[in-house]
Amino acid sequence: MQYPLPIARLIESYMKLPGIGEKTATRLAFYTLDMPADDVEQFAQSLKDVKTLLHQCSICGNITETDPCQICRDSNRDRSTVMVVEQPKDVMAFEEMGEYDGMYHVLHGVLSPMEGIGPEDINIKSLITRLQKDDDIKEIIIALNSTPEGESTAMYIAKLLKPAGLKVTRLASGLAVGTDIEYANSITLKRAVQGRIDL
Repeated sequence: MQYPLPIARLIESYMKLPGIGEKTATRLAFYTLDMPADDVEQFAQSLKDVKTLLHQCSICGNITETDPCQICRDSNRDRSTVMVVEQPKDVMAFEEMGEYDGMYHVLHGVLSPMEGIGPEDINIKSLITRLQKDDDIKEIIIALNSTPEGESTAMYIAKLLKPAGLKVTRLASGLAVGTDIEYANSITLKRAVQGRIDL
C-alpha cells in the first residue's frame, strides 16, 4: 500500500533508529499520528534540543549542557583516577551504580580497522593532552566492552600510557554471577582465572 508522503517519511525516519524495522516504524508512525498535537510538538522539540543544547565537555568528552560538565566541575570527586569509557551512556551507568567517585574520559567509539575507525577518529588525543596537563592523575581505569574492538582499544591505550609511568588498570571480567562453568567459553574462563581474588 502507498502511504501518504508525510507518513512514509515518518516511517523512514523511525527506521533509522537501531532495532526498529518496517513494521515497528509503521506502528510508531501511526501512533504519532494519533497523539495530541501538543505532545507531538514537545516530542519534536525534545529531538531538536538533544542536537542543539548538548555538546561535549572540553575536558572529558561527556555530553553536557554546560562546559565543563558537572562531573568535571565537582571538587569533591577523586581527581587521581580517570575511567576511560566508550560512550556517554557508560558514564551514566557508572554514576547510577554510585560506587565510583573519580573522573571520566569518553572516547566516543573504539578502534575498528574493519570500519575504518583509527585512533584519530576517537577521543584519544584529548586524553593524552589531558594527562600531560594534569599531574594529579595517577591511575587510568579502562572500562571498555569485552569485544575484539574494545580489547584492541584497551591494549592501544595501555601501550600509549604505560611509558608515562601511570598505573593503567582494567575492569575485572570473567564469570558472571549465576554462570555455569561448563557453559563458559575459554576466553571468559581465562579472564576469570587471571582476575581471581583472595577470599
